Amino acid sequence: MENQKSVLNINDIENSLSGVDNDKIFNMFKKVRRLTIELCEPLEIEDYVVQTESFMSPPRWHLGHVTWFYDQLLKKYFKDYKPYREDYSYYLNSYYQAFGKPFNKSRRGTISRPTVKETIEYWNYINRQAAAFFEATELKLNMLKDFILAFNHEWQHQELMVYDLQHLLQDKYKPKEIRKVPSANGNAGKKEMIKIPGGIFELGFDILKWKDQFAYDVEMPQHKVYLNDYYIDNTPVTNGDYLKFIAEGGYNSYKFWLDEGWQWVNRESINAPMYWEQDDKGNWFKNDFRGKRFLENFPNEPVTNVSFFEADAYARWAGKRLPSEAEWEKAASWDESTQAKRLYPWGDTEPGEMNCNLLESRLWGPADVFTYELGKSFYGCYGMIGDAWEWTNSEFVAYPGFKSGFAEYNDKWFTNQKVLRGGSFGTPKDSTRNTYRNFFKTHERWLISGFRCAKDA
Repeated sequence: MENQKSVLNINDIENSLSGVDNDKIFNMFKKVRRLTIELCEPLEIEDYVVQTESFMSPPRWHLGHVTWFYDQLLKKYFKDYKPYREDYSYYLNSYYQAFGKPFNKSRRGTISRPTVKETIEYWNYINRQAAAFFEATELKLNMLKDFILAFNHEWQHQELMVYDLQHLLQDKYKPKEIRKVPSANGNAGKKEMIKIPGGIFELGFDILKWKDQFAYDVEMPQHKVYLNDYYIDNTPVTNGDYLKFIAEGGYNSYKFWLDEGWQWVNRESINAPMYWEQDDKGNWFKNDFRGKRFLENFPNEPVTNVSFFEADAYARWAGKRLPSEAEWEKAASWDESTQAKRLYPWGDTEPGEMNCNLLESRLWGPADVFTYELGKSFYGCYGMIGDAWEWTNSEFVAYPGFKSGFAEYNDKWFTNQKVLRGGSFGTPKDSTRNTYRNFFKTHERWLISGFRCAKDA
């Protein structure tokens, strides 16, 4: 394809993102959109249309879908708006029944239209229309709410793109920038279990305290739960820890596994985390964004790409269990000195490169579990934001008193899902907090998922 590099280069979207430079909401819009394109810049034209498994989506679809989301808002709120292509909606819809029957997710890679070039043209058209809208419109509260939701929606898809790019390309994806992983600054650290006092704990997002901070409806309402005293690991489980589990036959003994998990292990011939392979000398390695890496050389990185079944089995093997989401959140958020919750483990200030590893860190993999001394919670737990999502043993269900704030969104999934907390190295920094509830099915491991263990006091 002639001119493919210019079609897909970030510099070519600048004109479509121009205007209204001093407007806070439009500046946020530009920031969100640029990060998506940055993820796509290393791709060749062929990469955009491949769907390697039913659970992932081609990059072209992600680009089109997040653009379609803004398309629907402009139709709703911009009286001068002229839709680009009405026929795109069927393919680019995700699961929103209100917009018509969605295209089958597992078949997104089976059609070649719209083309990548057409998708980028659509992207630029919507950017220009959004610029005109923000310049001409006095934003009302309902508009602002919907556009902030759209930004959070695109951040979610940025992380999903990281998952999909790893599955599609592994070490063949070359990020625009890979920064050196910070050292632990001489902090050897000590792995231990920390005792957390029980009692009444208010689980969920405090809308009164953090009224200027976005949160999903499924993080609310904040409500009282009772916790017994418990212990929780001060770090996530590491590669070195998990290698011991494998070496001692963890995948070969039914006694560590839930029945459904044991059936899954045997049916799918699972013997290690996703992306792990063993060479003819018995050494474990994986091909990831940083290249081919032997895991024995990175023993203190959090293990990633494990399912709930694997995390639960490891915890049983270790004589422990997975924490509930309430236990996880208290360990991450509660400050005994102030008797108040923190938005992040370290406080209420936004995430930065000194306290956690998120997408903007551009490390493209987890860091040593003791790296972020300034990111510890009050109780001394490391890495509770960033590096790897952490499985809990809690079902993803509505909190007591839940009221849906976003039609056809997260509350559609209140069934057969487990809660994960904390974010990963693929999570945008504006898209996480102590109360954020991610959720996946028990067998899924294509996400950047790890865990830490707990036990009763």
